Amino acid sequence: MAEKVAPVGLKPETLQAFESYIRTEEAAMPGNELQWPDRKGRIAAAYSKGKGPERIPAGLIHDWIGVAMIPGATIQNTLARMQDYDNHKNIYQPDVIDSRLIARHQDDFQIQLRLLKKKIITVVLDTDHAVHYFHLDSRHCGCRSYTTRVAEVDDAGKPNEVVHPPDTGYGFLWRLNSYWRLSQQDGAVIIECRAISLTRDVPAVLRLIVDPMVRSLPKEALIHTLKATRDAVLRPRQKPG
Repeated sequence: MAEKVAPVGLKPETLQAFESYIRTEEAAMPGNELQWPDRKGRIAAAYSKGKGPERIPAGLIHDWIGVAMIPGATIQNTLARMQDYDNHKNIYQPDVIDSRLIARHQDDFQIQLRLLKKKIITVVLDTDHAVHYFHLDSRHCGCRSYTTRVAEVDDAGKPNEVVHPPDTGYGFLWRLNSYWRLSQQDGAVIIECRAISLTRDVPAVLRLIVDPMVRSLPKEALIHTLKATRDAVLRPRQKPG
């Protein structure tokens, strides 16, 4: 299937439009009140603006927000799982194939993740992330994570593996910004994640092949991330494998 999808490069005007969107949204982000804490244990996700992807020149911006409740959790043990980056390959599998903490300075982390995106087409991505944690008060904290490199990988894990230059390839993920907020409630922690990602636009001739990758995967990935985070907090800690 992949040979039917022509490679595309990230255009300057596409990146500029994404960065403008991010500046506007970050300036408008609320404080420490979560959007819709769900005390029934369900995981909910929706477009943050109640509509589909934002069309920009040669690209799409996907802006999803999701929330989950972790009963019996504390902010401290939730943060411990989130910051256990060497173990993310176990916590978030199969979406995360490999994970490494590269550096840490107080509340700032540099991490590497190898991601698997699979829906009709299988794509492997090497990604670098800059993550910053912040504490609002004793019951509220959060973090923001920006991709600093996204590179597609051919023949991942094989002797002939090839890591392509960033911002080249099929364009199923060019940028990913994640914004987390944690709130300590009575006997539970509410976690909220807003994920804003940039992908290629979808030409009409490729819609049947590409649409499932660029439209449905952001929501599925967000729900999986929230569920995996909740499950990791609720079970005994795993050792990195």
